[in-house]
Amino acid sequence: MRKIIQGGTIITAGDTIKADVLIEDGIITAIGNLAGDIRKDDEVIDATGLLVMPGGVDPHTHLEMPFGGTVSSDDFFTGHRAAAFGGTTTHIDFALQAKGESLVDGINTWKSRAEDKAAIDYGFHIAVTDPTDETIAEIPSIAEEGVTSLKVFLAYKNVFQVDDTAFLRILEKAGGAGMLTMVHAENGDAIAMATDRLLAEGKTEMKYHNVAHTAIIEAEATSRAVDFVEITGSPLYVVHVASGQGLQAIRRGRRKGLPVMAETCSQYLTLTDKDIETGGFEGAKYICSPPPKTSWDQSIVLECLGDGTIQTLATDHCPFWFDGTKDGRTPGKELGKDSWAKVPNGVPGIEDRYVVLWHLGVNSGLITPERFVALTSANAAKIFGMYPKKGTISVGADADIVIFDPEKKHTISADTHHMNVDYNVYEGMEVTGWPVRVLSRGRTLVDNGEWKGEAGYGEFVPRTGGAVL
Repeated sequence: MRKIIQGGTIITAGDTIKADVLIEDGIITAIGNLAGDIRKDDEVIDATGLLVMPGGVDPHTHLEMPFGGTVSSDDFFTGHRAAAFGGTTTHIDFALQAKGESLVDGINTWKSRAEDKAAIDYGFHIAVTDPTDETIAEIPSIAEEGVTSLKVFLAYKNVFQVDDTAFLRILEKAGGAGMLTMVHAENGDAIAMATDRLLAEGKTEMKYHNVAHTAIIEAEATSRAVDFVEITGSPLYVVHVASGQGLQAIRRGRRKGLPVMAETCSQYLTLTDKDIETGGFEGAKYICSPPPKTSWDQSIVLECLGDGTIQTLATDHCPFWFDGTKDGRTPGKELGKDSWAKVPNGVPGIEDRYVVLWHLGVNSGLITPERFVALTSANAAKIFGMYPKKGTISVGADADIVIFDPEKKHTISADTHHMNVDYNVYEGMEVTGWPVRVLSRGRTLVDNGEWKGEAGYGEFVPRTGGAVL
């Protein structure tokens, strides 16, 4: 059956127009005044007074990921369902290479986790954790698996961290193959040294996570990573930037014409280090790496969202139960009751990113609606080789569409969210602007708060190349 979205205002990263959208077989086939083209059997969706925007593309998530002695609490169904309720219709998850295994082994492990559960479309990055000669030689071949981006960690010493030689070699190999390297930029040696000192001094309260992950530890690694781009000439994407000084290093690189791009996350728009410093164990809810920094750092994040230094807004969605001791739950944040160093790092957010940025960015006048679409959808699709299949409303694109009511108010809460976790980092935040209908390839997944999707509908999106923005 054909669908026509009628009477809405279409917003893309480049234009705002009042027009109708025709959908056939999951693809957008016409845009314009289609009132005279409606057939008897067409499904007409009334979008009068509403906005019609591309479905969100979240480029950074961790579903069903083993970490810190447990596993993230959203799998590829619960995470996808939550994403759809929040306006995200595509995401890119991180597959991990296990020590002694190939990159393709890691990709295949994650594909098997997603295949029967997926409710929205998805892709993968691969994290390089065992940078042997064989692994580095393998990098160009993973494009055959539909994966054209890989990640290295400068943090998590003795777990994921790679040294500078491996980082440089990976950058060169990936760049030469037309692929994109992503980096978690924190100085893992400095974190390890600070952690050992703090624990030896008996400093186990949650606030000391911030001391071991200071802004300068993030900024140093970010600046070094930018310098490595200048050495190699290869493109780099810095994930989850929270440090103001780190963003200044990225701005420096971009002004020099280096192919470096930045991502930040929605939690850094609202949280600061003070949230982790909350008395008792409550601060564990907000422990992630890198953690939110000071209000000054947050002001630079917001500034860079508006001036183009940052290309994408992600979530780094990696949820863990606050209380994982209840029946049916995996162990969670309580693993760190005795020490901040044992708290599983990660926060939930896949459901909230779209609306949080609209409320804080568009409603405040910080960014335009077009910039909103760029940050939440179009830029990620372009950078990671999904555009124009994803990230836009144009003829030939997948009909991944959010019908958005800019006047609808909603209070974010764990009581009403759909993520498989018992707290929300935006608890009690009232937002204005809410997705009232969400479509993926023309199929309605969410309609006025009612779930219409199903496990197994989501498809793996193979990627080729990508753009440097």
